[in-house]
This record gives sequence, C-alpha cells and structure tokens, in this order.
Amino acid sequence: QLQASGGGLVQAGGSLGLSCAASGRTFSSYCMGWFRQAPGKGREFVAAINWRGSTFYADSVKGRFTISRDNAKNTVYVQMNSLKPEDTAVYYCAADKDARTYYSGSYYSALGYDYWGQGTLVTVSS
Repeated sequence: QLQASGGGLVQAGGSLGLSCAASGRTFSSYCMGWFRQAPGKGREFVAAINWRGSTFYADSVKGRFTISRDNAKNTVYVQMNSLKPEDTAVYYCAADKDARTYYSGSYYSALGYDYWGQGTLVTVSS
C-alpha cells in the first residue's frame, strides 16, 4: 500500500527529501503521517497532513521539516532541512484511511494509522 523512498546519508546541516507513494483510489481522503524510530528507541511522531491539507509537526522538527502531499500522484513528501545527528532514524510513512486522526486530533499517535510503509533509513553524520 505504501512505498517510502529517499533515505540516505547526509551531513549535519544538510537536506533530504522523502517520498511515500500510496496505492488506491481514495488517497485524497487519507490523513498521512511520518514517524521515525531511532536505534534503541520507540517510534515517534514527526509530521502529519490531513485530507484538508492542514499540517502538524513534532516540536523537534518544527521549522526544519515540511510535509506536503500531491493527490494527483498519490504521494506524500517530507522535506527535511538543517538536519541534525539526532534526526538519524528509520522513517516510516503511515496512512489513516478513515480520517480518525482528523476527527480525534490524534495525528501524533501511531495507533490512528491503518497502513505503514516499509521504512527508509536516514543517517545524519556530524
């Protein structure tokens, strides 16, 4: 359902863009999120965009990351700028097909999402 791509190795202060392509004809109604999991840590919320285009960010990435979507391409993006070593993690995209996160405001909770991509590794060197 979801295919994430764009991870890689980047130096601190650099930029990287991730993409997540979704299958299905109702992508435009999905709320989409990005989460990440660093080695030895739990999965944490990064950013989300609902079906109306409203965006939400974790405090740790606010002002540095930008989430966007292209419904014509069934794709959600996250542009990551001013990367820090602590951004190193496997990044996952997720889809909420029923807009539960929109109606409940729980876009930051992994429990609100139905589908998950396979993850893409981002490594930020110091």
